[in-house]
Amino acid sequence: MVTFRFDEKKALSAILYISQKLIERHRVCKEAKPDMHRISKILYFADRKHLARFGRPIIGDHFVAMKDGPVPSKTYDLMKAIKGESPFCSADKFINYFEVKGFMVHPKKKPDLDDFSESDIECIKESLKENQDLTFGQLKAKSHDSAYNRASVNNRISFIAMAKAEGINEDMISYIETVAENQQPLTI
Repeated sequence: MVTFRFDEKKALSAILYISQKLIERHRVCKEAKPDMHRISKILYFADRKHLARFGRPIIGDHFVAMKDGPVPSKTYDLMKAIKGESPFCSADKFINYFEVKGFMVHPKKKPDLDDFSESDIECIKESLKENQDLTFGQLKAKSHDSAYNRASVNNRISFIAMAKAEGINEDMISYIETVAENQQPLTI
C-alpha cells in the first residue's frame, strides 16, 4: 500500500486557510459553513487533484471511508482534539490555532501560506470553488466516489484509488508509487 508522511504543520495551515475562506464565503452563501465535514471534503478533493497532477497529496494524511464520506484521519483528530474528543492527541499543542464550537471551526490566526507550494494552493482553491457551496448531502454524495466505494467502511482509502478517481493513467500510478517510496524525512 502506498503511504505518505503526514505533515502536521501543513494540516494546521490547511484547516486555517479553508475555514477562513469558508467564513468569507458564508457571508454570500449560507451553505459555505466552516464545519468539520466540509473542511474534510474540501481537503479530500484537493488531495485527489494534487495526487493526480503532481504525484503526491498536499498534507500526506490518509483518508478513512466513514459513513458521511472520506475523512482525513489525523487532521480530523486535530479538530476533535480542540473539542476535547480525541483520544489520540492533546489540544494543548493546537489551542492557539483554532477553536471548534459544535462542528464549526473558527481560526484564531492566519494560515502560514509559506507551508504550501503553489500547486498545493492551486488545488485547495479549486476544491474550495467546486465544493464550498454544496449542501451536506451533495458533498456526501459527491465524495462517495469510486475510491470511497473501493474501501470498506471505517478503513483507509487508497491513494492510488483517489488518483484513479481523478482519471490518471498507469504512468502516473508508477510515478505516485515512486514519490511515496522516496519521501524525505520532515525537518522541523
